[in-house]
Amino acid sequence: MNQSIKIDNLFTLLIPLSIIISSLLIGILFKRYFFARLFRSRTLQGWKLDTILVDPLQKISIFWFVLGGISLSLRTLPFQLSLILVAQKLILATFLGSLTVLVAEVAVTILRVYTTKDDGISPLTTLFDFLLKVAVFSIGFLLILQSVGVSITPFLTAFGVGGVSIGLALQNTLSNLMSGINIITSKKVRPGDYIQLKTGESGYVRDVELKYTVIQEITENLMVIPNSKIITSSFRNYSLPDKSIIIPIDLAISYDSDLEKVEQITLEVAQEIIKKFDNSKEKIIYKPFIRYQQFDYFSINLTVYIKIREDEFFEHITLKHEFLKKLHQQYRAENINVPFPLKLAYLPKFNDDLNFETQDPDNP
Repeated sequence: MNQSIKIDNLFTLLIPLSIIISSLLIGILFKRYFFARLFRSRTLQGWKLDTILVDPLQKISIFWFVLGGISLSLRTLPFQLSLILVAQKLILATFLGSLTVLVAEVAVTILRVYTTKDDGISPLTTLFDFLLKVAVFSIGFLLILQSVGVSITPFLTAFGVGGVSIGLALQNTLSNLMSGINIITSKKVRPGDYIQLKTGESGYVRDVELKYTVIQEITENLMVIPNSKIITSSFRNYSLPDKSIIIPIDLAISYDSDLEKVEQITLEVAQEIIKKFDNSKEKIIYKPFIRYQQFDYFSINLTVYIKIREDEFFEHITLKHEFLKKLHQQYRAENINVPFPLKLAYLPKFNDDLNFETQDPDNP
């Protein structure tokens, strides 16, 4: 009799265990073969499906199969119906929780994949990711409570009352949060833009976080600025409306120079340098131009205006460097002089009484 009872207990445990193990094996096979075929499907190529769906589903598919196996195995166990219902609610809550995580990850990935530009910069920021995940997790949390039979009405009321209290206690944080949302939605500052605040801070915008905007300086150091400071301060965005920039370069030539010849040589050098630094896909070559400014004391002053589209803000510094070197070489070859003012130094002349008088340049 005891032996038969043991055999019955053994079969009672083996059946649910075999269901769970079978579901685990099916999940492994599903992950290994189904997703591989899905990714190789020609009808789905070009959707970036591996980044958006395949990778997240592969991570969680086996877990879902195991949950399904546990749910099926509960029906074979000699438990009370109330315990089985509680266990099934816990399994459903676990499934909804994992589904919420998956939806949040997929939602953020979809937006990042389809908003990332060719230069690898996405307009989305850490703040946007945070707000999107908060929205998804809040909805998922309410669905989990509803699935286990908990009324969500008191929670909504508590969230409303608690939100007012939290808002009063965290005014500074919420001010920076709303400023960050304003920065993102206004599209006046985007990740990758080079900005300069009125107070002097400048650099590339790397991220807009919950409270701060992260700016990378030319020295590669990160500068953290509160979002509210950017909103309340005036700033200059060198990347809007596009990354085109006009570089004025001041020059001076001697009075005996041929102005037509100077203009021709200077423009030829400028066009050569522009072609060298042009990295735009449109291959739009902007024509430089010259404007003579004034007759100065020692020279005729002029300004060369060079317009380029640069990938990095500081490319124009290198362009100006190369332009001046090449122009100086051409001016020397064409005997075009660049004058410079001369200043004579007058040294004091000491007498025997240690008093000094100004030295006369005509009678040293």
